[in-house]
Amino acid sequence: MVMTIGRLAKSGGVGVETIRYYQRRGLLRTPSGEGTTRRYEPADQDRLRFIRQAQTAGFTLAQIGELLTLDAGTDRTKVRAIAKGRIAELDRQIAELQGARSALQRLASDCARSQEGPCPILKAFEQTVTA
Repeated sequence: MVMTIGRLAKSGGVGVETIRYYQRRGLLRTPSGEGTTRRYEPADQDRLRFIRQAQTAGFTLAQIGELLTLDAGTDRTKVRAIAKGRIAELDRQIAELQGARSALQRLASDCARSQEGPCPILKAFEQTVTA
């Protein structure tokens, strides 16, 4: 079933401008059409779904573009390397968030110990801003 850009966008949960942006980035093809109406195929919808799912996994558009160029049957080593790179980045972000969580827990605990003087949480944030 062929569809318009509006219908493709709606099926992917994105706006028309997002479809055009993906086209400019080379992630989606720009179909030829008669006049101003361009028609999209089910394969375009599948590709849009792939892009959106890869974004949900945290891949950048550049990485998604690279994944799209790889052949699923023969480039497993490259795909695995890209996935491992993403996993390493996620691990780094998780460690950073866990550090921030621990620091905030300590500050909240310090804040609960006393009602006197400045709040340790606000004081820590002020030091960060002025540093």
